[in-house]
Amino acid sequence: MSAQLDISFLTWALTVGLVVLLLAVDLVVAAVRPHHVGFGEAAAWSVFYVAVAVAFGLWFTVHYGGGPGTEYFVGYLVEKSLSVDNLFVFVIIMATFAVPDEHQHKVLTFGIVLALIMRAIFIALGATLLSLFSFVFLLFGLLLIYTAVQLFRHRDEDPDIEDNVVVKTSRRVLPVTEDYVDGDLVTRTKSRRMVTPLFLVLVAIGTIDLLFALDSIPAVFGITAQPYVVFATNAFALLGLRALFFLVQGLLDRLVYLSTGLSLILAFIGVKLILQWAHEDVDHRVPEIPTLLSLVVIAVVLLVVMVASLVKTKRDPAAKAHSGSLRARRAREQRSTADRER
Repeated sequence: MSAQLDISFLTWALTVGLVVLLLAVDLVVAAVRPHHVGFGEAAAWSVFYVAVAVAFGLWFTVHYGGGPGTEYFVGYLVEKSLSVDNLFVFVIIMATFAVPDEHQHKVLTFGIVLALIMRAIFIALGATLLSLFSFVFLLFGLLLIYTAVQLFRHRDEDPDIEDNVVVKTSRRVLPVTEDYVDGDLVTRTKSRRMVTPLFLVLVAIGTIDLLFALDSIPAVFGITAQPYVVFATNAFALLGLRALFFLVQGLLDRLVYLSTGLSLILAFIGVKLILQWAHEDVDHRVPEIPTLLSLVVIAVVLLVVMVASLVKTKRDPAAKAHSGSLRARRAREQRSTADRER
């Protein structure tokens, strides 16, 4: 990994300002004009956000060098691939709570804002820990390998949103309306203040965002130790998530091997982090995995996943993709226990 960069306060401020400006545009569009987002609009926004990310990467490479620039593009590729898994869970949440089409735009935008806030906190925490304790590389690596194993084991499952403890608690302690009340979070009916199902949707997305942050931040720290690059890759990958949702909504079911591919990527980065720790703390003769090699491995895995998924669904139209889960669904566990008892 390259040496720590001297990123000025002005550069940080301008970058954060750009991200906030783009988020504000999304929020205004979602709040002022709730509407169905068609393929053309989604495609235009997707191209725009990718162009912004690439333009930023080119500027960053010119000003800070090829090494940090490569780390940015590899990190962006990792975060973009992980964000597709976010989309699977967003689809599940939308279906679970039957979110009306015109309010999905707002839900996604708020979800992105929550994700950015949580990841900014984890980035600051992770950067501080890495600067103080080099063994955090080892802990991050082991966490990613554990996550990869769990994701691979439950690759054909989806997370049970209704079993989410925060959602269940919210249902018990808060009065919830039957309908979405024009997309409001809170409303008053018969002199009683109540939350709408949209509030529960945001609660579900917030807790899922927290879980994804626990995976994505160690993953990108496996590519770069630069907090600025970690923030930029996360921000630009998440900014395009809303448009990507509407663009590929009909294609997500066809990515049947995505969870397998992501588990391989997480395991690879986990090994990379452990080797990084061993190189620095144990023996400098321990080899490190170069950033360019990481780029090649991740790109090849994603390409194989996409091609293999499309071939699989063409041969078996009934095959359906799943987001993968870090634990078995309770119903399946109960069925397995019942089968063993019989």
